[in-house]
Amino acid sequence: MNTADLGLPVDVPSTALFTDHYELTMLQAALKGGAADRRSVFEVFTRRLPEGRRYGVVAGTGRVLDAIENFRFDADVLGFLRERRVVDEPTLEWLASYRFSGGVWGYPEGEVYFPGSPILRVEGSFAECVLLETVILSILNHDSAIAAAASRMASAAGERPLIEMGARRTHELAAVAASRAAYVGGFTTTSDLAAGFRYGIPTVGTSAHAFTLLHDSERDAFQAQVDSLGRGTTLLVDTYDVAEAVRLAVEVAGPELGAVRIDSGDLLLVAHRVRQQLDELGATNTRIIVTSDLDEYAIASLAAAPVDAYGVGTQLVTGSGHPTCSMVYKLVARAESADPKAPLVPVAKKSTGGKTSIGGRKWAARRLDPYGVAEAEVVGLGAVPAELSDRQLLVELVKGGQVLAREPLDVVRDRHAAARANLPLSATQLSRGEAVIPTEYV
Repeated sequence: MNTADLGLPVDVPSTALFTDHYELTMLQAALKGGAADRRSVFEVFTRRLPEGRRYGVVAGTGRVLDAIENFRFDADVLGFLRERRVVDEPTLEWLASYRFSGGVWGYPEGEVYFPGSPILRVEGSFAECVLLETVILSILNHDSAIAAAASRMASAAGERPLIEMGARRTHELAAVAASRAAYVGGFTTTSDLAAGFRYGIPTVGTSAHAFTLLHDSERDAFQAQVDSLGRGTTLLVDTYDVAEAVRLAVEVAGPELGAVRIDSGDLLLVAHRVRQQLDELGATNTRIIVTSDLDEYAIASLAAAPVDAYGVGTQLVTGSGHPTCSMVYKLVARAESADPKAPLVPVAKKSTGGKTSIGGRKWAARRLDPYGVAEAEVVGLGAVPAELSDRQLLVELVKGGQVLAREPLDVVRDRHAAARANLPLSATQLSRGEAVIPTEYV
């Protein structure tokens, strides 16, 4: 089923207007000037990681592939562009038949990256590639930021599961993308049903404080929930007095009570007290779930607490202080002419202020030390050294406009866990530092 058929805000019929005005005016000028058909190579990369981060996480690749397929200028879109006089009629005629026919290579989704890593490479005519810049960056910058935050939280949580519950803290469309990215980064479930519907992510949830406040007593609320959802449900115990609520919860549900949730207070202290009380009441298998504005640092601080799972919202869906990865989409090579056989010429921006780029169509490989641990991200032009040939990172995602590499989210999630495990141990430290491995250019 196409979710767009249901009118849900999780799909769009076209991604063509998820772009900036100047992409189309560049297209018009290139068409008029005769350079639009020149074979071109664009690369997505970031010049630096967010401050204090040791690695980045590639997320959103699957959504990028969807966006490229749905990049179509239908009658309504063309009518809007005509009415606003964004571009002229010859350009509108060209856009009417737009279909990306080029190629895309990229790091597999879930892989880690570092400054200068050519995360995505888009090849085709200048005209067809330049139009994709904004939507590609929009997806990758958002999803990779969320996945990086999720990865840090997953590292801090260890084997304890993480629940994504940030839908109410961000835009409704961003919430679905954020849930997907969080799952890639290591979260196990989401509270967002739209994310569960679209991406198959397991969904969870029981009740909020409003449900307790609705009833004449906390006991009545607990009884109603247990009668409806069973003894294995999770009861929220911090609406009034935590100790009294825990006593009531076990009294109503019995020692088979599934879990209690704590959403306020000194979580470290309260968790210890609640665990002791549950054990004394015979509810030794009842789990403790904590929420309340958690981030990776708060999760790490609870490592020694008797906590069984974490629910994370605001800090996750805002990238835990870094809502973007500052990725850019730069032209790095273009043909000498519109002749399909014309050789590619490296091109690069030369400017001050740290915004320079390196020209040329690049490959990337990750060099390992004798123990099989990553020691460098190697980026180069031309032939790949024989010793790195089996460590190349870019894979073909689109060929001749056809998507080649759609993957189940569980495969992507497992890939990230493996990639993170292959980094030096310091990668998971939450203290501020530089990229855990250097980027070398050859």
